[in-house]
Amino acid sequence: MDRLTEMEAFATVVDQGGFTDAAKKMGISKSAVSKHVSSLEARLGARLLNRTTRRVSPTEIGLAYYDRARRVLNDAGEADALVTSMQSAPSGLLRISVATDFGVNHLSPILGQFLAEFPDITVNMVLNNRYVELISEGFDMAVRIGELEDSTLRARKLTECTKRMIASPSYFEKFGRPTRIDDLNDHKLLHYSNQSSGNVWKVTAPSGEKRQVRTAGWLSVNDGQSLLNACIAGLGIAYLPSFLYGDALAAGLVEDAIPDLPQETQGIYAVYPPGRFTQPKVRAFIDFLVHEFAEKGPTDW
Repeated sequence: MDRLTEMEAFATVVDQGGFTDAAKKMGISKSAVSKHVSSLEARLGARLLNRTTRRVSPTEIGLAYYDRARRVLNDAGEADALVTSMQSAPSGLLRISVATDFGVNHLSPILGQFLAEFPDITVNMVLNNRYVELISEGFDMAVRIGELEDSTLRARKLTECTKRMIASPSYFEKFGRPTRIDDLNDHKLLHYSNQSSGNVWKVTAPSGEKRQVRTAGWLSVNDGQSLLNACIAGLGIAYLPSFLYGDALAAGLVEDAIPDLPQETQGIYAVYPPGRFTQPKVRAFIDFLVHEFAEKGPTDW
């Protein structure tokens, strides 16, 4: 006989206080319930129930077995419910963490389309420029750019962007254009103040050598769009991702400061908590993003 069915019959007899009510609860005959319990006792080699003409109660061994059996049955029920939910239509609240610049410029404009496709999902998108702990802070997923720090999270690559040093034509006209990395020491740099490495730019020389630019900046700000605005206004050179400066570069508002340098490429990822199953709402949003960004990057923004 099926071990789980035997276990369920025994636990139901204990819950209902007898074979008759257990049979009604399970929707089978009283004799079938009795047969399942007898088979369980025979397999275990122990008497689990005290049977009298008036009542049925668990033995000491039966009570200990009941506690474990009920736990197993509950876990099995939750597993069945999980599979059902995984196959159901995506629904519920989806909490997303995303960097302000990317969220404002590239997620906000397409959220309406996603919500129209999945009307049973509600979205809470939190824009910030700090590293969030997904599980402890209650997020379903995040969109992260660059090297992934937390290897315990699952990740799916959405697209790529490049990172370049840019400034306005008016800045180059007034202060000249750097031709090599060392020339940056003589220029006005615009820094992103929330950068984990501080006011340090990590760039690659034409030789492939990894270099660090540590020159103090003329302006530091914790918002990428503000840095781009400062660039366009001619305040200095900024080191920004292509998803932020792409339109300004195409419009001639900014130019590449040192075009001969190799392009620095960064991955853009959807990250979400580990587990064998991905919630339908999370899977739906990630699939949507993959489709939307299929023709984006690394320079096409």
